[in-house]
Amino acid sequence: MPELPEVETVRRGLAPHLEGQRITGVTLNRPDLRLPFPERLGERITGAIFQPLDRRAKYLLAPLSSGETLVLHLGMSGRLLVIHDEGSDAPGKFHHKVDRLVQHDHAEIALEGGSTLIFNDPRRFGFLLLHPSERLSELPAFAGLGVEPLGNAFSPASLAAMLEGRKTAIKLALLDQRLIAGLGNIYVCEALFRARIHPARAAGSLKPKEIAALYPAIRTVLEEAIAAGGSTLRDFRHEDGALGYFQHSFDVYGREVEPCKACGAPLQRITQGARSTFFCEACQR
Repeated sequence: MPELPEVETVRRGLAPHLEGQRITGVTLNRPDLRLPFPERLGERITGAIFQPLDRRAKYLLAPLSSGETLVLHLGMSGRLLVIHDEGSDAPGKFHHKVDRLVQHDHAEIALEGGSTLIFNDPRRFGFLLLHPSERLSELPAFAGLGVEPLGNAFSPASLAAMLEGRKTAIKLALLDQRLIAGLGNIYVCEALFRARIHPARAAGSLKPKEIAALYPAIRTVLEEAIAAGGSTLRDFRHEDGALGYFQHSFDVYGREVEPCKACGAPLQRITQGARSTFFCEACQR
């Protein structure tokens, strides 16, 4: 599933194509994805103008001049593509070839000037909602979401407060969206390695110096991933079709039995919360 850097990369890629553009029509090629499409979607958004795009955790937010916001989640395989000319994707360099199958184009939003925003999702685990912009916090998906790890509310002090007294493993605590919104499995593994913290440690056992190392590790690994275009492992693509490249920089994720880049010991994999955790037994304490 795309994580925060992937969604942020899509937001930045879509912004110059959508912001300030007027919607001229909507075509829905099925009634639903993971959730039903909003009632009267075409009627409600046709004529509206895209405002500056935003993001909350792993959700892409597209505010409209009508006072409502499109809330999009990419699920496991969702892609947002801008089609500039009929039958032609916006240009992009591909690392792994991923063909776009038009039968998976489930929602098409036509823009003034001839471009079209396509929501393509082969597995249909993504969804699209439409909600009053002033009441986004009422959405069940946003209820109880924690701080943004790249926002001003996230700090060494707030991280220490989140972890204090918690007996759950630090890996699982960092994945808890009620604490930190948007952190996913890939980047938690990478951040814990950079901070030299064992993923099975009790979250409340971290010492101040370890929290002081973990906080910048979380922010840095996310910022590097965004700069590199996200971490494409399977289906994720940017709006222009280009795949991400940060996977080439992974220190531990997906590298079980390969040598640690720091000490040379074989990397380990364990399962935590039904997800794979990759780490170095020698480096991470």
